[in-house]
Formats: sequence, structure tokens, C-alpha cells
Amino acid sequence: MVQSYLNGAAVAGRALLAGLCLGSWLMAGTAWAQEPANRSRPVVWVLATGGTISGGGSTPTSLTQYRAGTFSGDDLVAAVPALADHAVVQVEQVTNVGSPNITFGDWLTLARRINGIFEGDPGVAGVVITHGTNTIEETAYFLNLTVRDERPVVLVGAQRPATAISADGPLNLLNAVRTAVAPESRGKGVMVVMNDEINAARDVTKTSTYRVETFNSRTLGFLGYVDADRVSFYRESTKRHTVNAEFDLTGVTRMPRVDIVYSYVEPNPVMIHALIADGVDGIVLAGTGAGLVSTVERMALESVMALPAGARPVVVRSNRTGSGRVVPLGAYDERGMIPGDTLNPQKARILLMLALTKTGDLDEIRRMFSEY
Repeated sequence: MVQSYLNGAAVAGRALLAGLCLGSWLMAGTAWAQEPANRSRPVVWVLATGGTISGGGSTPTSLTQYRAGTFSGDDLVAAVPALADHAVVQVEQVTNVGSPNITFGDWLTLARRINGIFEGDPGVAGVVITHGTNTIEETAYFLNLTVRDERPVVLVGAQRPATAISADGPLNLLNAVRTAVAPESRGKGVMVVMNDEINAARDVTKTSTYRVETFNSRTLGFLGYVDADRVSFYRESTKRHTVNAEFDLTGVTRMPRVDIVYSYVEPNPVMIHALIADGVDGIVLAGTGAGLVSTVERMALESVMALPAGARPVVVRSNRTGSGRVVPLGAYDERGMIPGDTLNPQKARILLMLALTKTGDLDEIRRMFSEY
């Protein structure tokens, strides 16, 4: 079992040592399975996309130098025998890359594949996606707005590669599958499960480069936890998502161009002018404090507002602080800028892209930002 997981590693002997340590630990983990193995098991699909969870390094201590996508989704599942205590797992490899290389095409493929799985088999309990952590929150939020089913979709990754000492991926994967089959997970929207913690796709963000506790939802808090006895939920998002979302990918072949401008002391307005000249469809401002920009930036944005309505990119205000609301403010509202509420810049970008697949009307887009 473990040897099949490690097959293909760059340095097979050293990787085998790391895998054997993992395998013995995981086998011990079957003793605290949440439910007995002889019950009728639900079906869970694992869609693999690569990332650190599938990464391989040259030694068990190669924690920062490794290749994402060394192992396949089948390898990851085979390395966690305790999964069989909870579900019949079907595996599909969608792509196998580090998450900085995830594309809009991958998002469209994932959303359509998940919708197809749910439409084709009402008996499927849920879908788990293995993914790199750098952009996992963006993929999760895109799916949160485009998967049209109340059954759970759970994204999972790792902060340490599969060949590392104390790799976190195997337990994360087990907990993701346990969350996907938990009846309480239905209707909670897309979730990210790592480090025994459940986060909502809308709120979660990566907060640390290497620490395993990197994912959290800041002041809004976790949805719940995955512990030895059960999956426990303590809150849920009040914002529209999944089956209640209005976005339809039918006929969508490309996403609208939306870029992010980061604000700082003495910013260079050439970036705003370049985006306008490039014909961008939308701009998200990662403003200072409560989503504010400097006089220099505001003057550059005047050229946006001077364009004809049909040629004018939509501007959304977010903030660079990491938490808190961006609220309507007269000086910005009068110029047609839309407040992004608690969405961070990368999430605001995703919502704006999807909004622009439906409409260019500022009042409608403003409504969407208040509801999602």
C-alpha cells in the first residue's frame, strides 16, 4: 500500500522511509474511526489537482524544497486506508500542478464536473478536492458560487509534502472525507478542511506561509471541527451560495478580466492607467484601512469614470487589512465604486468576475456584493 503511494518518487529510498512512517501512523488511526467499517458506506468522489499534499521531496526533511504533483490522487487515497472505514472513494485526476498554476479553465472544469457528478448520481454523498494551499481559498469561493447542489464540496491541502516527517496531508484528507459524508455538512456550502478545522469558502484565507494552522476565517470564525468522535458544526454562513446562487456557467468559455490594484504610500498610478488601456473589465482596489485610496489613485480613477458606460471597468473597493467590512462611502459611491463588504481582494475579484458574466449594471452588481 505505502510502496504504491511512493512509487515514482524522485529519491525512492528516502521517500520510502518517510512513507513507512506515515503508513504506520495512519494504520494506527483506524482504531478511532468515527463509524464501524461494516456499515453501508456512502460514495465520495476525490478530484485531485496537485499541490503540496501530492508533493515529493528528496528527503523526509525537505519541507520547503519539493515538487508539487509528484503523486497522483490514487496514490494519496491508497496511502490512507482508514478512508475505507467511512466511504467508497472514487478518484479522478483533474490536473496535477502547484496551485499558483491553477487556471480559470481548471475552475470551469471542476465546477462542471462536480455539477455533473451530483446530477448523475443522487447517491453521492459529497466531493473532496485535493488542492495546493496557495490558491485553495480562491478555488473554493469560485465553487461556492457555481456548484448547484446542497451536498458538501470539501477542499483539502497540506502544508508539508507527502514525503515529509509528520506530513499533514493524510489526516487532512481523512478529515475532509469524514466531513463530506457527515449529514450535518449538507447545505453549508463549499468548505476548506485542514488542521482539524472547518472553514467556509467565503471567509477562509491563508494566514501563514508554512504553519499547519494557516487557514482561518479571521473574526468570523470556524464553521466547526473534525475530532476523533465526530464532525461538529457551530455556525454557518448567512450569505448566498451553491444551490441558492444565481450564477450559471452554461455557455461561459472565458472569465471577464478583473485585476487587483494594491494601495500603499505614494502609489504609482501607472498601473491603473495600464489596466484601463488594456481594456480590463473590472478593477478591485486593495485599499488601505477601510478600503480607502490616496488622492493620486483617486485622480487616476477619474479617467475610469470618464469613460462611456459600456467601456468603463467596474471598480470594487476591498481592503488590504485581512478582515473587517468595507462599507459604502459617499465620495466613492458617487464615482460608481462598489463596496466589497468583508470579501478580501482575491474573493472580491471572483465575485466581480462572475457578476460580469451576467450584467454590467452597477446597481445589480452592488446588490450581489451585499448578498454574497
